[in-house]
Amino acid sequence: MKNRLIFFVDDDKMMLNLMEYTFKCREGFEVKSYFSGEECIDNLKLGPDLIVLDYILGDEESNSMSGLETLQKINNSGKNIPVVILSREKSEELIQEFIKYGAKKYVIKDDFFIDTLIETIDNHFIELNQQTV
Repeated sequence: MKNRLIFFVDDDKMMLNLMEYTFKCREGFEVKSYFSGEECIDNLKLGPDLIVLDYILGDEESNSMSGLETLQKINNSGKNIPVVILSREKSEELIQEFIKYGAKKYVIKDDFFIDTLIETIDNHFIELNQQTV
């Protein structure tokens, strides 16, 4: 079975390092990390199996795409790529907006987010395997 390619998109280098380390150490995963939505979109041709996308990317002066804009571009790419949103924001309204635009899951960046992310990604691929059997 081939490794599952996961894109991590976050403008926080420490967050990216944590997620990279966590998933590179797990069998069956290959990871690519990007600091911006633009970089992620430019690399969709690599065919990721899942994208973990931060809600806030860059600062207001950088003119970077937000997580929501990036999600919309991923959806408009014609590729059916599941997206998990990461955010410190706990707004139910915001969560519903991301779900409306096709996010598979919204994970809050709290003290236990890495465990939640592992569980979310594992469950996604378990469900995918069960659908193909």
